[in-house]
Amino acid sequence: MSHVSHIQLMIFDLAAIRRACSRMGLEFVENQKTYAWYGTLVEPDKYPLPEGITTEQLGHCDHAIKIPGARYEIGVLKHNGSYMLVCDFWDSSLKRAIGENGGLLKQAYGVEVIKEAARKKRFSYSEKQVNSGIEITITL
Repeated sequence: MSHVSHIQLMIFDLAAIRRACSRMGLEFVENQKTYAWYGTLVEPDKYPLPEGITTEQLGHCDHAIKIPGARYEIGVLKHNGSYMLVCDFWDSSLKRAIGENGGLLKQAYGVEVIKEAARKKRFSYSEKQVNSGIEITITL
């Protein structure tokens, strides 16, 4: 059963999501106007559209994210002053690549936002992989 989901993440920094995609081996495609998904809304009563998205908008985006080995893509849509991520999690390759509800992608984006904020303030930082994810240490 295919349905379109909204990854609960507000994107304010496209450069940071680009870097997050790169660190995860995903491809951010600027100005791609459509994203691959099942193509038909299935069981809309059981799986409602993400808030603020209409049926006509499905499959359309401002940018897209390609996942190696996945048939479906993530649409990056401008929405209320930020960007939202929309995808069809029916493709299990997509789900494996970005984590449950996009958790790995959310974490990578957060790391990139923090690193950029530290750079702008001329703070130094270090990053290391730990069992629970990524640990960033910022030195003031």
